[in-house]
Amino acid sequence: MSALNRTDTSLIGRWWWTVDRWTLAAVALLLAFGGMMALAASPAVAERINVEPFHFVKRQAVFLCLGALTIIGVSLLSPKGVRRLGILVTLGSIFLMIMTLLVGVEIKGASRWLNMAGFSLQPSEFVKPGLAIVAAWLFAKRRMEPGFPGFQMSIAFYLLTVGVLLMQPDVGMAFVVSVVWGTQFFVAGLPLFFVALIALGFIGAGVGAYFTFDHVKFRVDRFFDADADIGYQASRAIEAFQKGGITGRGPGEGRVKEVLPDAHADFIFAVTGEEFGLLACLFLVALYAFVVLRGFGRIMKRDDLFVLLAVTGLLSQFAVQALVNMASSVSLIPPKGMTLPFISYGGSSTLALALGIGMVLALTRTRPDTHGGAHGR
Repeated sequence: MSALNRTDTSLIGRWWWTVDRWTLAAVALLLAFGGMMALAASPAVAERINVEPFHFVKRQAVFLCLGALTIIGVSLLSPKGVRRLGILVTLGSIFLMIMTLLVGVEIKGASRWLNMAGFSLQPSEFVKPGLAIVAAWLFAKRRMEPGFPGFQMSIAFYLLTVGVLLMQPDVGMAFVVSVVWGTQFFVAGLPLFFVALIALGFIGAGVGAYFTFDHVKFRVDRFFDADADIGYQASRAIEAFQKGGITGRGPGEGRVKEVLPDAHADFIFAVTGEEFGLLACLFLVALYAFVVLRGFGRIMKRDDLFVLLAVTGLLSQFAVQALVNMASSVSLIPPKGMTLPFISYGGSSTLALALGIGMVLALTRTRPDTHGGAHGR
């Protein structure tokens, strides 16, 4: 990139001098750390299920490379291009989510995956960034054109998405989507009375999920029962953090990955804690915080409502997903199968997160026309 100077008017030249290179560097560190943790955590899991030792390592390396290309490719788009991509991703994801109910693969009582060309695709991962973009566009258009039914259309998209998620069922994903959508609605200027109504609705939905879904009731009851042992994976994760201490036991020296079924996925943070210690865990937290706070700092300089709402939604999703995974690993909340962004194994999750971060980088690029227009030119 040193060959690129500020007078370079090529596509790559303009991109390099307008993209947020600090955020790009932080995301690159997350991707690199994710590759290292795949190498540390997944061979033991592969051996336990009798597949080639580097089975997950090779696949995750492909996912991470594709993720990096996705981030760069999407970050080249204009705000209008991001909006169009978000609409296509949302419609396609909802269609594929409905297909999972008809022809999807059922795993642990949930139909969330489609088998495509030897890979398992989880469409609900992609609806999160897609819906954040669609909701931002509808809210912004409603503010600029009072007669446009943006609020009603956004509510319809939200209810359809959450309805399909609960039919799969995927309560955790529905929770993340609800938090992101509710945050965007609040930022868009929703009156406090309706904010209170939505908050009560979320609380009611949580109570309803507790009494409707057995697995939710089981996890919540066990979490709040002082006399009950915490779940097997959660208790092993706590032991891993304790054994790791400040600096960790050293690369490859961890033992929790040998007994945790999801050591390479939902509980990879525990592997990080055991092998690399508290300092590495805090470094990861700092990287996530930097990406989120840096993104919010960039959009505070804008007066484009679409960009403000879209980046708010995308960064909220990124932050909530990281917090849920890490909080589950240290037993601060009931366990929930949610990946740690760019660290946990998973193709759908990695590519969907890359799509979202690429959109953030595209929307926060420095442009001469950043002062005006709620629709994002």
